[in-house]
Amino acid sequence: MKYAFSLCICIVLLLFFVSCGKKEGGGSSTSKKESVGLFRVTLGGKYGFINREGKLVINPQFDNVSDFSDGLAGVSTGGKWGYIDKKGKYIINPQFHLASNFSDGLALVETGDKWGYIDKEGKYIINPQFDDNGAIDFSDGLAAVGTTDDKWGYIDKEGKYVINPQFDKVAGNFSDGLAGVSTGGKWGYIDKKGKYIINPQFDEASDFSDGLAMVRTGDKWGFIDKEGKYIINPQFDGASNFSDGLAMVTTGDKRGYIDKEGKYIINPQFDQAENFSDGLAMVETGDKWGYINKEGKYIINPQFDYVSIFFDGLAVVETGDKWGYIDKEGKYIINPQFDYAIDFSDGLAMVYTGGKCGYIDKAGKYVWNPSN
Repeated sequence: MKYAFSLCICIVLLLFFVSCGKKEGGGSSTSKKESVGLFRVTLGGKYGFINREGKLVINPQFDNVSDFSDGLAGVSTGGKWGYIDKKGKYIINPQFHLASNFSDGLALVETGDKWGYIDKEGKYIINPQFDDNGAIDFSDGLAAVGTTDDKWGYIDKEGKYVINPQFDKVAGNFSDGLAGVSTGGKWGYIDKKGKYIINPQFDEASDFSDGLAMVRTGDKWGFIDKEGKYIINPQFDGASNFSDGLAMVTTGDKRGYIDKEGKYIINPQFDQAENFSDGLAMVETGDKWGYINKEGKYIINPQFDYVSIFFDGLAVVETGDKWGYIDKEGKYIINPQFDYAIDFSDGLAMVYTGGKCGYIDKAGKYVWNPSN
């Protein structure tokens, strides 16, 4: 199967199976997980869940677990996946070879080399029939699925084709009412009835964000509106979607930021850069990362080997192979001391030291001592 986000399922499953893993250097714009107040832990090689106080709520008993989504978490026992509720009770018994998180009330699961969709009672709503990388999660009531002849279409929650398989590739789910699709090597956009709103004409295309989508023609990127009209003509060597009213663009080997009229607000000057989030953007200069505001002024000077966006008021950063946490003034709230660390969520952060994972609070105090 071929589609633009062909690694979608692999990424979902990777997030399922990795409890603590080393990130590569640079900047991260990781999305925040669902807030449920439960956190994965390992003890004696088994997985369970603790609450914010570090108390075991679901005893370690599973071979693997995912985070909670829509009130359920995927758990693996004896090579089979099922789903539990927040009390650790099986809502769907282990029976699937692989499973993904619930989205829009349904979850993708694999049985006998085929993928289908189940509801939160474990009942098949859409029987297993899709190959690996041949289906993605539901969003806004539709899911993109592929056929054995490498054509893609969209189904509703009854498994009925709303848009018949006809596209060579799809960019994923609908965004702002439109979805990017590819036919004959060119990308265009369809509505939820499968009607072309923007005819195939681009060499590459992204989802709409803030009313605009970045598209590539030849080797240059520009931005179109939902009628397919160029708002910003193709002129950039690289680009990202708009976020907080600005988009990161690349000219030559430098990155800067433009507004929705295509005017440079921050001239190209950075070696690497990420989108704005909460008024700050992560940028790299001379192999070091810092943070700028929307005027391009450094709020936190470049000094880190790795940075992330701020979650719960703190950002995880790496300096000299050790990881710690800073506030929005660049002050260390938790000094670099961990072999690896991830973002705060629900008041706790997972940290890695000496081959073991633990959880700390915002004061840097362990609520769950490192274990494996």
